Amino acid sequence: MKLLYKPFGLILGILAGLVGKRAFDFAWTKLDNAEPPKGTTEVAPWGKVLGAAALQGVIFKVTRVAIDRYGAIGWRYLTGTWPGEKRPKPDDE
Repeated sequence: MKLLYKPFGLILGILAGLVGKRAFDFAWTKLDNAEPPKGTTEVAPWGKVLGAAALQGVIFKVTRVAIDRYGAIGWRYLTGTWPGEKRPKPDDE
């Protein structure tokens, strides 16, 4: 069953990327009217470049985890099996 989850998870990953991009674009318009600067934008200040990257990273990661989690819950509802780990692995000490 976990092998069958792979294509489902891939589709969820694409969906998470699209949702994350839209969420970042929406959030950035609330902070600045200009396009978010890239790391290669010569005249952009460091604070703006790093702030845009940090905001984008947080939004993308949170969106990905939320969609993965709901996807796993949906998979369990449909198939009766959990697609990932049941418990976190214990720390190796």
